[in-house]
Amino acid sequence: MLKIVFGIFLVLHGLVHLLYLGQCRRIFELQPGMGWPDGSWAFSGILGNGTTRALASVCLLLAALGFVVGGMGIIVAQSWWQPIVTVTAAFSTVIFFLLWNGKFQRLDDNGGVGLLINLAILALLFIVQWPNF
Repeated sequence: MLKIVFGIFLVLHGLVHLLYLGQCRRIFELQPGMGWPDGSWAFSGILGNGTTRALASVCLLLAALGFVVGGMGIIVAQSWWQPIVTVTAAFSTVIFFLLWNGKFQRLDDNGGVGLLINLAILALLFIVQWPNF
């Protein structure tokens, strides 16, 4: 039962990445006035906001796919789920860190909650070495 709950959690975490994808493609606003990923400390100055949004879109789609595939792998009891989830959580953490605007205000609008979830997933896998399905 715990295996299914963890798998569903990972799938849902992946789907939240699609919400951020919609935000950065300007399909909708997650919150009024939310400009993420515009102003990225790592990319906006070099690439401009338009190219940063395009790069973020591709990365978010890959992260979403990784979490969905990894979560489904857990649910259907495949042994390959752990490397996929590990790489995806690390990749997603790097994405949100690099696309962060560099300010400590409204961290939740900049993927702060997702970053914490990714770090918790990585801590469970490496430090606690759980879950071991």
